Amino acid sequence: MTSPNLTPVVWDRLSAQQREQCLRRPVHARVHEVERAVADIIAAVRRDGDRAVRAFTEQFDRVTLADLEVGPDELARARDEVELDATAAIERALANIESFHRAQTRPALEHHTGPGITCMRRARPIDRIGLYVPGGTAPLVSTVLMLAVPARVAGCPLRILCTPPRADGSVNPYILFAAQLAGIHRIFKVGGAQAIAAMAFGTATIPHVDKLFGPGNMYVTAAKVQCAQTPDGAALDLPAGPSEVLVIADATARADFVAADLLSQAEHDEQSQAVLVATDRVLARAVIDALSEQLTRAPRRATAEVSLQKSPIIVARDTAQAVRIANQYAPEHLILQIERPRDWMDAITAAGSVFLGSWTPEAVGDYASGTNHVLPTYGYARSYSGLSLEAFERTITFQELSPDGIRSLGPTVEILAELEGLDAHKQAVTLRLDALGSAEMEPGRDPDHRGHGRTDGNRGGEP
Repeated sequence: MTSPNLTPVVWDRLSAQQREQCLRRPVHARVHEVERAVADIIAAVRRDGDRAVRAFTEQFDRVTLADLEVGPDELARARDEVELDATAAIERALANIESFHRAQTRPALEHHTGPGITCMRRARPIDRIGLYVPGGTAPLVSTVLMLAVPARVAGCPLRILCTPPRADGSVNPYILFAAQLAGIHRIFKVGGAQAIAAMAFGTATIPHVDKLFGPGNMYVTAAKVQCAQTPDGAALDLPAGPSEVLVIADATARADFVAADLLSQAEHDEQSQAVLVATDRVLARAVIDALSEQLTRAPRRATAEVSLQKSPIIVARDTAQAVRIANQYAPEHLILQIERPRDWMDAITAAGSVFLGSWTPEAVGDYASGTNHVLPTYGYARSYSGLSLEAFERTITFQELSPDGIRSLGPTVEILAELEGLDAHKQAVTLRLDALGSAEMEPGRDPDHRGHGRTDGNRGGEP
């Protein structure tokens, strides 16, 4: 490896501008071209529906489909084709993911902000969910579970999934098995931006959904963003781009472990980043040696080498400085191979998911620990969270005032409405306060329903 980025840089020797440059993500040069192409695909799908979806499938996937939807026979064959060890692994991962996401269920909230004033909040599942699982060189079974399991736990009434067909027009049986196990209702053999457009706006075959979930290439990501910006489109889960990891390692870390974690992220994509922040120069050099050795045995070496060329190795003064660097970068994945990693949890303010200690590789979160692997990338961890049960729900607030409640709060609302010049808002309260005052004057009225009226011209005062 001869990349200059595999020469460690000392953070304290960098200027502010050099530090910013060091942590900058790769920028894709074709972004405007991609956006234009995606806009054309979305327009065609909106206009021509299934016909456009079939045409794009023939163009991009080189497949002519008799049916866009996976039928019962193919689903049954998939169940028969999955080996027992794979079945057990998928079931174990599903159980862990479901356990962690079910623990995120929010209890109903009811709170009294004052006498006679009750505010409530209730969670409701999003009605129609569209999940996207990329094709490519490997079946992303884990992504099926990460998307479908929380959707089922949330109780979303309609859960559909799109994934590209293989060359023979079928879908990978492991994806089909995992989707059935996780409670997907309908599966379609459609990929790319055309799949996103079909789910966002609906076709004769593919239902329109309210929210889109799942990773994808630059075309899929651009399609999700554009569909979310259209009033009759579908919301998106979170901004996502090439996968990334930042590892903080001190002198206690094992260099081969650190190198393996960096390499496991670098093999994803040429645009991925695998950043090392070491507090020990000897360790940084040892990691570089381990990377070089492990790369010789890596099946995806070509991809990983390009990624590593864009991935800095930084030497920090101490763990505190390393954590500050990590917060500035805001990585999708953050690994702490340091002494007492739990001591630094409160100091971490910007990361998608954090992996504590030498025995917690990022791969366990990708597959089966229980946390979700759909996470914000490209620095969006500063303002977005990773996927959770909440992403498949929306909350509705309720409020209820008794006569005492409107009598107590009403004058405050009248004053604020008058300050804003919204007379009708004020009048909606004044009418009710006047009605309470009139009711108090009526003989024989139950005092429990009268409360304090307005006969003395004061609001909310003592009788």
